[in-house]
Amino acid sequence: MLETVLLVVSVLLIAIVLLQSSKASDSSQIITGGNESLFQNVKERGIELFISRVTLLLGIVFFVISFILFVK
Repeated sequence: MLETVLLVVSVLLIAIVLLQSSKASDSSQIITGGNESLFQNVKERGIELFISRVTLLLGIVFFVISFILFVK
């Protein structure tokens, strides 16, 4: 039962991480010198904030279930 929940959480975690906006273009600007927005404090809003919170929640659930299965 718990293994099935872990499998579902794993698939959801993979899907939600793939939905997140790519930060790769921001990090590539370090090499090219376009760093005017590198250290700006940009707040997530709307759907980005929701996806970020769901990712955090699924990560915590994944860790807790994995730890429970390991101890068992």
